Amino acid sequence: MIIKTDTLLESIQRLSPFQKKALSKMRLKKVLDILRYFPSRYGESGLVKSIEFLMSGENAVLFGKISKLKTAKTWKSRVAISTAEVEDSTGRIKLVWFNQPYIAKMFSEGNLVRIEGRVSQRRTKIPSDSEEQLYISNPKIEKVSYIPEGTSDSLFPGEENHNLSPVYPESRSISSNWIYHCLQKIFSAQGGSASGGKNFLDTLEDPIPQEILKKYSLPSLKTAVVWIHAPRKKEDAEIARKRFAFEEIFFIQLDRQREKYIAQKEKSFSITKKNEEMRDFIKTFPFPLTLAQEKSIGAILSDFKTGHPMSRLLEGDVGSGKTAVAATVSFAAVTTAPPNRKFGNLQVAYMAPTEILAEQHFESFIEYFSKYKIPVGLITGSGAKKFPSKTSKDRWTKISKPQLLKWVENGEIPILIGTHALIQKTVRFKNLALIVIDEQHRFGVKQRMQLRRKHDIAPHLLSMTATPIPRTLALTIFGDLDLSLLDELPAGRQVPETKIVLPHQREETYEKVRVELQKGRQVFVICPRINDPDPDKENVINAKSVKSEVLRLQKKIFPEFKVDAITGKMKPLEKEKVMKEFKDGRINILVATSVVEVGVNVPNATVIIIENAERFGLAQLHQLRGRILRSSHKPYCFVFADSKSQKTISRLKSFTTAKNGFELAEADLEQRGTGDLAGAKQWGISDLAMDALKNIKMVEAAREEARLLIEQDFDLKKYPLLSKHLSQKTATHME
Repeated sequence: MIIKTDTLLESIQRLSPFQKKALSKMRLKKVLDILRYFPSRYGESGLVKSIEFLMSGENAVLFGKISKLKTAKTWKSRVAISTAEVEDSTGRIKLVWFNQPYIAKMFSEGNLVRIEGRVSQRRTKIPSDSEEQLYISNPKIEKVSYIPEGTSDSLFPGEENHNLSPVYPESRSISSNWIYHCLQKIFSAQGGSASGGKNFLDTLEDPIPQEILKKYSLPSLKTAVVWIHAPRKKEDAEIARKRFAFEEIFFIQLDRQREKYIAQKEKSFSITKKNEEMRDFIKTFPFPLTLAQEKSIGAILSDFKTGHPMSRLLEGDVGSGKTAVAATVSFAAVTTAPPNRKFGNLQVAYMAPTEILAEQHFESFIEYFSKYKIPVGLITGSGAKKFPSKTSKDRWTKISKPQLLKWVENGEIPILIGTHALIQKTVRFKNLALIVIDEQHRFGVKQRMQLRRKHDIAPHLLSMTATPIPRTLALTIFGDLDLSLLDELPAGRQVPETKIVLPHQREETYEKVRVELQKGRQVFVICPRINDPDPDKENVINAKSVKSEVLRLQKKIFPEFKVDAITGKMKPLEKEKVMKEFKDGRINILVATSVVEVGVNVPNATVIIIENAERFGLAQLHQLRGRILRSSHKPYCFVFADSKSQKTISRLKSFTTAKNGFELAEADLEQRGTGDLAGAKQWGISDLAMDALKNIKMVEAAREEARLLIEQDFDLKKYPLLSKHLSQKTATHME
């Protein structure tokens, strides 16, 4: 059979409708997809044994002749079962496969086979038989041309015998064994029509330049494919995984470095402000700026002067004052006239991930800019608002979206705050000079580019995040952005007291919370669920729900205080009403899901209770705790966990002891892996490459090689294969 990397799997293997559906969910469509569907782990192969010496519970490899191949379905569940027997010179043993009906069709009576699996034992119903009968369930099976003496045959022709067995992530209809057999077919096939009869593996094109592979001692693509799917030893598998991890990070870095190179060549608005003007604006804040804030503002204002578009990430811990930095640099933009004009304003677009946060920024910016009589607009899925209103210079008013958009397009609204609604084609600016994106990780690269590329003159870009991001992840995902850190809290902010609460300490904790409530403080209670789980469902996970917790707290625990709830499923107007009442102090205890994770600002809330804390990632727990770091009052965070596992307790202890979000992010990376980091999956990085982000040297090497290549050969004319693969990878990451 002749195949290529874009050959469809259904042309290699006969697929049932269930298997087609499963492969689609697993994103396995073509040969290239399954080549890069890597084993999740490797099992040690057992010793080669004769059938008469097999014992229950051991892993074994055996060789023999297969017979009695049958396919049937179980009577009740209608699960497909394939059965067979294998015989050697010492005896025979039964083989059973579940959900693998194709097995019986792949082999013929009398085929010589290699069997690998765990030996099990069951009672037989035939009294004359032996009391116990051995069998092997779901063994790995492959054809062999002869039965070797005391050794096993290899998956790959010409390769040395391997003793590690790949185990792949499975679905209901696609087993690890199915993937193994599919790869067998692929690796034994010939390459494309132009290959001249070459083996498929020899036709693989390696996109990574040879000099880079040699420099970092990385294997070729063919070798890496063989070593990752059939390693002879663990070191081979590790080297292959390192190569594929480097490749993925290298391609992301190439894409980011290319974006950075393009941005440096584009023209943008040149914004220059006098120091006195900026100092006068900063004096209106009710608090002094930290040194980190001043340094970040200085870096941004320097970027503004270059005439080229700024691309900067402002990473700051919860409560470190990112909004104040954004407001200050926005002031510099909107008090600057457009080019070749002595009047009018440059414009700012401020994008937030949720309506609650967009509303909050709208109110904050009104406070910052009302003294300067600068109009501010708000656009979300729920509607539009404008400050000031016609009737009052101190209040905002609701207006129609078309009217607001008309004023934005005319340049009459210098500052427009919104959610994803800002990306819509109907939103047009006259002189957009600065884009601020809050909680950058919640927006994809494509969304960021959509907002930036819809203008003739490239606007400056300030991305912000309070989500703790390990340095390696920031260098990879935000490789095209310069980095500014806010690594200190404003003066007067107190370090929160964080405590893991054991079940017998619950009542004692509630009394501490009551003391805070009696002082006039307010409380957040976070639950992982909105409604109670269905008790009739199988494998139901019991966790606290917002619905039940509101009733329990109001009736049994704090009847003297007002308890209410907010969730992501509520309508925007309902959420707005509840948040306003909580801010105004009419609600004492707010029970919520993680909808309040980002940016919600209620300075009087000084206590947060997090139920089922083991169900949240460390970065998310840190964000939630940030809700009570908004004032000079002493904050308290009580963490309730049902799980008693050592791993869970260890993870939560690191949450209570970490000094800041950056330290916590590194702990999360080490303990849970990058797959659990907030937003990680959304960036389109595989688990293999995410795991590699623990290696700062690899990330820095990939970044440096990408930078040098783009600077020396932007169009990659010397590397056509690299250019081709980069285009394919970029299309995937931008989806």
